[in-house]
Amino acid sequence: MEKDELERQYSPSRWSHRMSADDVIKAHVAALKEGTERARGLAQTLLNVPYGEGEGEKLDVYIPSTNSLDMPLVIYIHGGYWQFFSKEESGFMAVPLVQKGVVVVAVGYDIAPKGNMDLMVSQVRKSVVSVIQQYSHISGLYLCGHSAGAHLAAMVLSTDWSQYDITPQIKGAFLVSGIYDLLPILSTYVNEPLKMTEEVAVQNSPSKLVPQLKLSSSSCHIVVAMAKNDSPEFRKQSEDYYKALAASGVNVTMEDVPNTDHFNIIEQLVDGDYHLTMLLLKMMGKG
Repeated sequence: MEKDELERQYSPSRWSHRMSADDVIKAHVAALKEGTERARGLAQTLLNVPYGEGEGEKLDVYIPSTNSLDMPLVIYIHGGYWQFFSKEESGFMAVPLVQKGVVVVAVGYDIAPKGNMDLMVSQVRKSVVSVIQQYSHISGLYLCGHSAGAHLAAMVLSTDWSQYDITPQIKGAFLVSGIYDLLPILSTYVNEPLKMTEEVAVQNSPSKLVPQLKLSSSSCHIVVAMAKNDSPEFRKQSEDYYKALAASGVNVTMEDVPNTDHFNIIEQLVDGDYHLTMLLLKMMGKG
């Protein structure tokens, strides 16, 4: 594929049918911020909880008002092409979930250029270990990631936990409009701040780590979700990863979400009646 076409394929804002590329990004930022503000008004919150030594290694916890100790917990890993966004606009899915008795944790990590790919992957893995150590009484641990965050969530599922103090039992994961093979983006604008070599891209591509995922996350139900109006290359990333997981015997399902683009497929998790929200609640036994 020519470089110009590759850049277009990996520019999600150019594929929305709702509005122009610039407007869809502005609307996305506004939607995530507004949803997170609403969540902070609804839930009890613990903000800027450290999970490591680094100044970017902090997370926000959104806690239901219920007294039950036996609550499911979902960790949300934000997107932004590993170079935009933060946990500060990543609490929006707590709006419907805390009302159903689900704890939501939004993870911060050091985006590029401060953080490189190896660091970001190690940070999200460390955040999951920290959450389990702090919340050992939860009824189940779930992951949700969008775009670059879906890549990072898939890398968590593909972790060799033998080098950590604990082996997380992740019951379910929602991977929404993700990238699972990093090689195609090496020559695009996306890699400019990341500065990934081919070696780094290969070792951080979930598509190359399916055997490890099968070892580490055999009891996890994985949902690979893609937007109807994601670009063909983005859709191919999800389709190929789903097929690889299914072929290896992993418990995986595919969701091709109608009437969505790369942005509102995740924005709508602020709504309790949205298809993916209901699916997530059902997976956690709260539907």
